[in-house]
Amino acid sequence: MPIPAANIVRRLRLLSFVSCLGLAMTLATEIINPSAADAARASMHKLDNGMDVVVIPDHRAPVVTHMAWYRVGAADEQPGVSGIAHFLEHLMFKATENMASGEFSKTIARLGGQHNAFTSQDVTAYFQRIARDRLPTVMKMEAERMTKLRLEEKEVLTERDVIKEERRSRTENNPSSILSEEMNAALYQSHPYGIPIIGWMHEIGELTREDALEFYRRHYAPNNAILVVAGDVTAEEVLKLAKETYGKIPNNPAVKTYKRPLEPPPKAARRVELIDARAGEPILQRYYNAPSYASAKNREAEALDLLLKVAASGSTSKLYRELVVKQKVASSAGGYYTGHGKEYGKIVFYGVPARGKTIEELEAAIDGVISDIIANGVTEAELERAKRVYIADYIYESDSQATLARRYGFGLIVGQTLAQIENWPNEIRKVTLNELKTVAAKYFNPKASVTGHLLPKPRKEATAPKQKDRS
Repeated sequence: MPIPAANIVRRLRLLSFVSCLGLAMTLATEIINPSAADAARASMHKLDNGMDVVVIPDHRAPVVTHMAWYRVGAADEQPGVSGIAHFLEHLMFKATENMASGEFSKTIARLGGQHNAFTSQDVTAYFQRIARDRLPTVMKMEAERMTKLRLEEKEVLTERDVIKEERRSRTENNPSSILSEEMNAALYQSHPYGIPIIGWMHEIGELTREDALEFYRRHYAPNNAILVVAGDVTAEEVLKLAKETYGKIPNNPAVKTYKRPLEPPPKAARRVELIDARAGEPILQRYYNAPSYASAKNREAEALDLLLKVAASGSTSKLYRELVVKQKVASSAGGYYTGHGKEYGKIVFYGVPARGKTIEELEAAIDGVISDIIANGVTEAELERAKRVYIADYIYESDSQATLARRYGFGLIVGQTLAQIENWPNEIRKVTLNELKTVAAKYFNPKASVTGHLLPKPRKEATAPKQKDRS
């Protein structure tokens, strides 16, 4: 029986207060007893048709986050149809056998829920946040569009125009986005991570209804999906509902992804220069190819995470203190490590020259900081501070139902296990100074890098019209 709205509001207010107290007590406990943060909280099950089901109970509010994850992303596209994974994500909100076009979104809104979807290089995911008693409806609808999508030619062409406009507004009209796209294409010489998720404009314009349906039939099936449900549920409840909805869909033995080509050993540093009149100021970026959490060994990913936290994250980082505060060669500077890919991660540094300084001076200063880190590493105090910050962030983020669902979904899609996902704080605690120095020497490798310069194009001064000779 549905819970009356007034009761939900009262329960939410009470639970909000209780959860705040509970979180404070949990944080205090975890500071004293760090292993409390590593306790298993999710369970994983498999339906007869091959679909994985992950349940993360969280009973503080009568709400659930439901996510359907497909083991396919932009890096799984065939040559010539870049952007098809993202295009299909849009088309999944059109008609199915039993739902009219747009009915999915209207139903979620009518039930008081929220929903969206996203595509990355490795995954396509669809999610809803809804009152717990509405979960059966959401599951039924999501299962419906897993294999029963119906696409009209007119709607496909209209949505294609929408995506072309999205690319224009987000990439074509943004010089820094163009620079990043060109740098990624240079960084990955063989691996498909070099192709933008949204696709190249000339290929987006040629995508067809049949392209979308072929990609759909190849990749969308229960045996290529993971269901993640976080919230006010039990594993027994979710499994029962999953069997009644997703469990009725037969597996598809034809579903398969091709083996992605890997990068060759790097032989030369690469450079990209973009001159654009729309650029407000010069920007420097540096990318290094690196392993991801899924592909790294011997805690290299954890070490890279901590190294970049110390080296380039925020106003207390080595990069900021040296370039902005001490040398005053940059107005801003920073960097980060992203390690959520299936095969590769990426190290990023960036900076903006200070007034009166050149981009070449800035690049030389960044190189100096990187060289110092390779030679001298970081201090024990810097490492311990970075560990505390990361573990605190992990604990606070665990208070978010949606974050939990994403954490498990992304990790499992790229090949991690539940144990690896939940043991992350403990692995962070184990990282040593020597491990940081080792990954710095190994992965701050100029031959595995791309350096990009975004330079404003001088605008031509307007010339005064010639005066007629009146003599």
